[in-house]
Amino acid sequence: MNLPFLGHRHKKDGEAAPPSDPESVAALLSECELLRSQAAGAGVRLDDTPASLEALDQLVPRWRDDAETLPWLGHDAGLYLGTVVVRTVPGAAWLIRPDGEPVVRLASGREVEVAGAGQDWAASGVPELSQLYAEIAET
Repeated sequence: MNLPFLGHRHKKDGEAAPPSDPESVAALLSECELLRSQAAGAGVRLDDTPASLEALDQLVPRWRDDAETLPWLGHDAGLYLGTVVVRTVPGAAWLIRPDGEPVVRLASGREVEVAGAGQDWAASGVPELSQLYAEIAET
């Protein structure tokens, strides 16, 4: 999901300026309303921990039958993965690219495109969110 209202401010040299309030951006990106609703309906509590990613991986993927819900849920899953990473991996932070796409930047400088990973998870269950988290957290 492109968030143009977050990514179109520019510095004088043309490079995108970071959001002025990273905590507000993190709060906005962590909402994941559709995913949280689906999880709650299945009795899964999303508490922004790695264990909640494991619980999501165990959900029966009923959303795969709904072509309208699938992409939105996948995007939410990616943002939720990013939220867990930002809240639990030291040095990880949200970065809004100039095109408005939110990614997670790790302390190493590596950028993780969590939205795409969430789309893959929602569509096929592979890779699992908990496995992605483990790979991200170890770097």
